[in-house]
Amino acid sequence: MDALILSRLQFAANISFHILFPTITIAMCWFLLFFRLRFIKTRDPAWEEAYYFWTKVFALTFALGVVSGIVMSFQFGTNWPGFMEKAGNIAGPLLGYEVLTAFFLEASFLGIMLFGRGRVSERVHLTATFLVALGTTMSAFWILSLNSWLQTPAGYEIVNGQFHATDWLAVVFNPSFPYRFAHKLLASALTASFLIAGLCAWQLIKGSATAGTHKAMRTALVAAAIVIPIQFVAGDMHGLNTLEHQPAKIAAMEGIWHTEKGAPLTLFGIPDEKAGETRYAIKVPKLASLILAHDAAAEIKGINEFPGAHPPVAPVFWAFRVMVGMGSLMLAVAWFAAWQLWRKRRELDDGKVRLPRPLLYVLAGMTFSGWVATLSGWYVTEIGRQPFMVYGLLRTSEIATHIAPPMIALTLTAYLIVYGLLLVTYIGVLKYMAENPFKHAPIPGGNAALGKAGV
Repeated sequence: MDALILSRLQFAANISFHILFPTITIAMCWFLLFFRLRFIKTRDPAWEEAYYFWTKVFALTFALGVVSGIVMSFQFGTNWPGFMEKAGNIAGPLLGYEVLTAFFLEASFLGIMLFGRGRVSERVHLTATFLVALGTTMSAFWILSLNSWLQTPAGYEIVNGQFHATDWLAVVFNPSFPYRFAHKLLASALTASFLIAGLCAWQLIKGSATAGTHKAMRTALVAAAIVIPIQFVAGDMHGLNTLEHQPAKIAAMEGIWHTEKGAPLTLFGIPDEKAGETRYAIKVPKLASLILAHDAAAEIKGINEFPGAHPPVAPVFWAFRVMVGMGSLMLAVAWFAAWQLWRKRRELDDGKVRLPRPLLYVLAGMTFSGWVATLSGWYVTEIGRQPFMVYGLLRTSEIATHIAPPMIALTLTAYLIVYGLLLVTYIGVLKYMAENPFKHAPIPGGNAALGKAGV
């Protein structure tokens, strides 16, 4: 393999590992805020128990997200030196805002969330929880603004080969940003919902459930049932935007090779780039045009319209189907579980969740289903942008490093080993915490007097 392919693989490995953790924390902190508000309103200790248990899960996940994010920033210098040289005038400020937001809000107030009980007033503690939630969302705002600008650049001029901003509002709120930002926030909500529901299901299976387990699980399942149909609507709107600005990506997603009106939807097939066709395709007539353009007779451009400027077809084609398939499975499971909750809500008035044991195993098995959907969606986005770094303007090959391929292969191997060990450890710690919840319960007693005094 040459340096370009190895650099792309290394960056893909790093971003695939990194994105797992922000995808959880962006939404989980809003769950924590909800748990805190419910405790303040009801004074039910089960809500506080849920808050402190999941605060520790949040802190662990946040730490891994920060560390893996720092590694990514190094790679801009080592693997993609031409990126900051050519697009640094735009990427630098956006990345800077993200770092400032993350460290000033998230890191500063996370300490109060973790250790503030009994040391600060209830109002300050609640405010700290809100600011951490706001910080994670703002952090996502800046990163997705930059990523969207790379996909649909706007508000710039090119002087001597370098990008310069001419309209920062156009840069930040570029054409695909609103759709990408909404899609990501909803994906995070689903990932956190299934993580919470899955670990709670595991606690019920293993007999380690607490009063907080039932509160958290009910909240997560209801949230997932509400959010996932909204996600499908957001995905549809995102698709319309992509068809307008990145038709080559859409053609690869659908495996459409020739421009045609009333294009069929390929449910299954094996794309063959050399032959320029999708083998063994199972198609539904006109459905692709209807879904993509909301017009059964609409014209959809084929891959052959973009010689030398379209992404690799097979990875985009399959990643898109994995994302949609996993989303459909999450919809079915979330709605069935929510129906079970509603159906059994009056059997016993003790606030406990009673779900069929097979459904508990399904939920436990789907604990990390959000990761699968997120990664496949991310591959559609990023591989679908190739061969460009800045879509239509700057090719990835123009910014790649000249480091010897064996050196990149060596560091890639090291990254994969470290990330594999960290991932196994992270999942193992979550399993241990779920099976031993009382070891992670809040310290009893606290300091109510100091809390009421306020800080």
